[in-house]
Amino acid sequence: MAMLATTAAASNLPNRTQMSNRELEASDASVMHPSSNLQEKRLAIVLPAYNEAITIRGTIENFHAAAPDAAIYVVDNNSSDATRSIASQVFSENRIKGGVIAEPRQGKGNAVRRAFLDIDADIYVLADADLTYPAERIHDLVKPVIEGEADMVVGDRRSGGHYASGNKRRFHNFGNSMVQTLVNRLFHSRLVDIMSGYRALSRAFVKTYPILVAGFQIETDMTLHALHQRMRVKEIEIEYRDRPAGSVSKLNTLSDGARVVSTIAQILRFYRPLAFFTALSALFAIAGFLVAIPVFSDWLDTGYIEHVPSAVLAAALEIVAFSLLGVGLVLDSVAYHERRKSELHYLASTMSRREAG
Repeated sequence: MAMLATTAAASNLPNRTQMSNRELEASDASVMHPSSNLQEKRLAIVLPAYNEAITIRGTIENFHAAAPDAAIYVVDNNSSDATRSIASQVFSENRIKGGVIAEPRQGKGNAVRRAFLDIDADIYVLADADLTYPAERIHDLVKPVIEGEADMVVGDRRSGGHYASGNKRRFHNFGNSMVQTLVNRLFHSRLVDIMSGYRALSRAFVKTYPILVAGFQIETDMTLHALHQRMRVKEIEIEYRDRPAGSVSKLNTLSDGARVVSTIAQILRFYRPLAFFTALSALFAIAGFLVAIPVFSDWLDTGYIEHVPSAVLAAALEIVAFSLLGVGLVLDSVAYHERRKSELHYLASTMSRREAG
């Protein structure tokens, strides 16, 4: 696997007043070029692929040229074309470390889960196999992870306008903006590209990340996990190119639009249960109050209730409202304890990695 590195601690540098000119020059060069002090790291490049026969060869070759010491893994996600055979041929012809992993269960989330289960590395790079991401930028993404500055580095396609100009599907830009706004407000973050598929991940992140999603929500879910666990996330602006001619996207505007709405609801339900159920409770409480207006009017005018069905419905709506509020309080407590357990798991993983390294 890949041979990469991590910087020596600044505290280990000798006192400059006790160093010769040659030692000073060497020290300055070390600061300017931290890669000279890096320890060896194993780098794994993960390429989920579903019917990418047109682009898989170019993707593998590009990443191999950019990081020749890295191990590259193509996760064939039940392709019906020649993706798997072409990938195997490229590995054999170029003697590239890694290989093809089969994952018959459809969905990018399933493919990434299989890769994280089967592959052991110090740093993981996740990218699409459709030639849309620049392989030559891999070192820019990996560097903050190597130097301990980030647990996840995201290739930002949007800041430079590359995604908006390269991606012809307008709804996807709109959906990205909706999810980005919600996530940033909930987690008080300033992320730009929540759904980018080009990421560098630390071993601690990968080994403490439970993948529960099956499809293209995986990128959003990874971002939420990192923010929820207070991991360090860094974005680096990259170029983005649309698919080459003949290569067809697997995304669908209508179904993906429904997924965006579902993702927003899931974000609130899982990560902010109190806010989610309080909002539902408020809706039912308001509906119950509106239905009860004729009932209150009867009682104030005559002292009797003539709209009995309305009274029963209003009472039922208010009961549901209070029940939802109770559910929100309980789930908020459960979520807090789950965060504590996850934090302990992350700390244990980090300590074991330091002891091993």
